[in-house]
This record gives sequence, structure tokens and C-alpha cells, in this order.
Amino acid sequence: MSLTPRLKIILHDLVAIALAWMLALVARFNFGLPPEQHLKAGLYALPVAVALQAVLAWRYGLYRGVWRFASLQDLWNIIRAAVLGTVSIGLTLFLINRLVNIPRSVFVLYPMFLVALLGGPRLAYRLWKDHSLNLRSVTAATRVLVIGGGEGGEGVVRDMLRDGTYLPIGIVDDDPRLARARIHGVPVLGGIDDLADIVRRRDTDIIIIAIPSASGAQMRRIVERCEATGKPFRTLPELADLVTGRVGMNALREVKIDDLLGRDSVVLDWQRLQAAIAGKVVLVSGGGGSIGSELCRQVARLGAARLVVFEQSEHNLYLIERELREKHPQADLAFILGDVGDRVSVEHALALHRPDLVLHAAAYKHLPLLQGQAREAVRNNVFGTLTMAEAAERHGCEAFVLISTDKAVRPSSVMGATKRLAELVCETRKRRGTRFITVRFGNVLGSAGSVVPLFQQQIAKGGPVTVTHPEARRYFMTIAEASQLILQAASAGSGGEIFVLDMGQPVNITYLAEQMIRLSGREPGADIKIVFTGLRPGEKLNEELFLEDERLTRTGHDKLLLASHVEVEPRRLQACLDALARAVEAFDEPTITRLLAEAVPELAGAGGLATDAAKVIAFNRSSRDP
Repeated sequence: MSLTPRLKIILHDLVAIALAWMLALVARFNFGLPPEQHLKAGLYALPVAVALQAVLAWRYGLYRGVWRFASLQDLWNIIRAAVLGTVSIGLTLFLINRLVNIPRSVFVLYPMFLVALLGGPRLAYRLWKDHSLNLRSVTAATRVLVIGGGEGGEGVVRDMLRDGTYLPIGIVDDDPRLARARIHGVPVLGGIDDLADIVRRRDTDIIIIAIPSASGAQMRRIVERCEATGKPFRTLPELADLVTGRVGMNALREVKIDDLLGRDSVVLDWQRLQAAIAGKVVLVSGGGGSIGSELCRQVARLGAARLVVFEQSEHNLYLIERELREKHPQADLAFILGDVGDRVSVEHALALHRPDLVLHAAAYKHLPLLQGQAREAVRNNVFGTLTMAEAAERHGCEAFVLISTDKAVRPSSVMGATKRLAELVCETRKRRGTRFITVRFGNVLGSAGSVVPLFQQQIAKGGPVTVTHPEARRYFMTIAEASQLILQAASAGSGGEIFVLDMGQPVNITYLAEQMIRLSGREPGADIKIVFTGLRPGEKLNEELFLEDERLTRTGHDKLLLASHVEVEPRRLQACLDALARAVEAFDEPTITRLLAEAVPELAGAGGLATDAAKVIAFNRSSRDP
């Protein structure tokens, strides 16, 4: 039977009390063996000393403190308990036997030994755990309730006690092991569900959420409880700041929508990522975009031999160049202004830099805009991918990673159809020397074209916030998480795979809009209205991440899934691409739209793209050549 942490502390303190009493007796006789009558009297008195001192230790909360966060308040409680215990023991023994054969000097030595034996291990444990002693105890005007009794909460409490501007009045945590505990002398008052009652009883000015590792679901629950109190609340940055030590009042920020939509922390195989990237030449197409720029940051951080950023937008290229050169002055960086649809530009870039890995993030992504621009969507998303893939093969790239989207699954839009066709382009090349890998995922928070920046702009203007449909749901993940998992897939893929990122549960867009309004300090419906505009052309009510005939299997990483799929016929795909190329050259939008519907069988009947025209090119992944 294993002992609980609190029971271990109690046993430690009982032993320390007994040892302190006997040490005081032995010290009286110069640490030699006391005479028999004094030794017997001391041993007879021992149970009385232990019992009385244990009661006072309990009374002063010595068993509620967490050793990991031992503070001056804990030391003060030990001193008070030791002094009062000495007086109580002396009085009790006087009433029992008039202190016969008990040296009076024992009552001077005993509290000193006791304070050392009770306080020393606590402070030593604290030093061992975080090499930091913060023993000050201060008061302040602003009364703060801290949510979270872990390292984040301890750091915030410690910072408040050091600074003196804020007064931590209590801690809220659901962990039953912290019930009635004290951290730096600040009591744990209850769980998250008790928050409203605690705020009311404790006259709270502000609430601080100090759980950097909280998942999106946990944060949504906490924020809902905080909103119900009507008090202002702030939170700590992400978990990485605990490692760098940036935990404290100066690191606080307002709760962002990313906090509510974020998912469980992703644990990456950094050793494998380092091996896949370090010392390699990596080219990122679309390197100035939302995903592309984050991929560049991650690649530079992992120590690539050279990072080549290929980007069509001059402004985006300028921004990412300035950022990377500032943060990684020693890195070998190259910045190329070019179009993935320009065969000469792509060929020149790959011939010049000979990349080992190509991360193809360049794509047109704005769904409603591309719905009436089929030619440009095909030219960039399909033929840009083909051009980059062929160049990667010619120049001996080890791996080519296509960044795809959930909109490629049973696409109902031009954009989705072009991305699905780009996936097929990569699927047919799996037997080549270059490993072709596809990574498919949903919406990215804060990316260009994301609904989050749009809602922010609408809220800033006072509304209304426009939502397409009350039941519309989308998958969301952070840019950093998506980029890291893309690199994980690049290191894990052997060629021909479609990796699907585990996006967690889809989020209702109406809920997203309501939470963003609340986080701005206003009330949905009362202060800012939500207006439903109807689904846009080509838009789905709910997105999907894999096709019906794609069976998902687990990989070595719990957030990375593998979609098994039926193989395509390369020659039929090539015939389709040839026909599309001719239509693109002729700027024949109707033919391009029809060919897209024929090229992607899952598209039939979706969004009005498919037509009843006779199929010029029979293209079905399960059919055979004639």
C-alpha cells in the first residue's frame, strides 16, 4: 500500500518531533548518554511531546503546505508551532510530574532543533526542485484569485509576493491532492466549479488563469466560469514559457480565441525532426504565407544547412526575410521571388540550390474567390504542384511534401477540387526516387483567409459579425502545431502516403463568434449582433478529413494518421492534366470546370461543379486502361 504525499509529510514531522526532543536531551549532556534517571524521564515525556506538537503542527497548517513551493509563510508557521508546542509541553509535564528529572535547558534547545528538522527538509526540497528561494511575504491593493496550483500558478503567486503590487488571496484547482493545501502561504480554496462562490466570498478584483498546459476544452470550461463571475481575467502564455522562465505577472495577457480552440499539447519526436532537417537544404514554396512562414521558422530553428524561401508575394517575402535574418543571423538563407507556375523560375531555383526537402505550401486558398476563377486555381494549385514536383524529381530531392486541406475531401468547390487533383499528382509519383508525401488538415487559426481575423475586424467595428450558417462546424488548429506535424510527417513518410492530422473535435462557428465577442468584453446579441448570411458558393456545412474509401490507421505519432487509399492510374491522370493544360492556355473556364468534375470522381453532384456533359476523359481511380 503506497503512502499519499500528505501522509508522508505527517510521518516525517512525527519523526522530526521525536528526534528534536531526544536531541535536546542529549545536547544538554554534551551529546553524551544522559544519566539513567534523566533518560527515563525524557523517554516517558516523549509521547506527550509528540502528541501535543503534532496537534499544533496540524493547527498551523504544516500539512497543508506543498514542499515544492515552501516559503517564508511556511517557516513562520513552523516557528509559531515550535514555540507554542514547547510552552504546551512544559506546562503539561509540570502538571504531570513537576518536571522531575527533565532539565530546564531542554525547553530552550528543543524548539531550535525542531525548527531545523521541520524547516530544513522543506527548504532543501524547494532548492532541489527549482533552485530558487522566494521567501518574502507582502501585501498589496489588487486582490487576485489564481486558477491553477501547478508550476504556472506557483510562479504567478511567487511573482506577486516579490513585486508587492498584487495580493494573492487564494488558489483554485481541481486536483484533490491540493485540497486545503497552501502554496507560499496562499490557501487552495476549492475547485473550478466553486469559482463564483469563492470570488463572492473573497472580494476578488481580478482572476488569473495560470494553467499554460490546459487543453481547449479545459480553457473553455474555465473561461465560462470566469465570465459568470463578471470579474476581469487574464492568462499566462503557452507552456513553452515555463521552460524559459517567463512565468509571472509580466507575462500575463488577455485570453485569446486560440486558447479556447487549442487542443491537447502535441508531443513531438524532436530528435527525429532534428535528424530529418539538420544539415539538409530545405525549400519552402509559398514561404511568406501563413503556413509557409511558420514552416520556415521551424526549419531555421532545427538547424537546416540552408533554407530557401520561394514566394510570389514581394511584400510577404520581404517580411519573412527581415524576420528570419533578425532571429537567425548565422543561418544560410536564400529568398527567391517567384511563381510556382513559372517553370523556368522553379527550375532555376532547384538547379541553383539542390534542395533535399521541398515543402510545397504555395496555393490559392480563398474558396469563394476561386469559385469564379477556375483557371487561376488550376494553374496555381494543380500545375504549380506538378511543376514543383517534376523539378524536385529531376534534381534528386529526397522528399516532397504537399500541404493539402480538408476541402480536398469530397470537394464542393473549385479550390477543393484543385487541391484534390494536386493530391492525385503526388500519389502517382510514389514509385519515383523522390518520396512524395501529402499532409491534409483543416483550418488554421490566424491564417490568411481564416474566419478569426474577419470576426476580429467586425467586432472592432462594432459588428455585426457574419456567420454563414448556425450549424456550420470547422476543424481548427494553431499554425505552430500544424507546421510541426507537417515536419513530423515529412520525417516519417516513405512515399505515396496521405497523412491526416488529428484535428480533434470540430468547432461550431456560431460558438466561435460568441466567444470572440465575449472576449472583447461585450455580449453577443446585446452589444454586437450575429447575422447569418447563408453558405457561400462551394462551401460545405461540415468539413471532412478523409474519403469514405480511405481507412485511417495510426502511425508512430498519436496526432498523425495515415489514410490508406485506392491507387490512381498515372496515364489516365496525365491525359486529364493534358486536357486541363490546353483549357488553361485557351482560358476556357467552362471546360476547366467540367474537366475538374471529371478528374475528381468524388466531386460529382457537389456544389454545381459537376455537369451532365458527356465525359471527354474517363477518369476513375478503380477503372483500368482501355
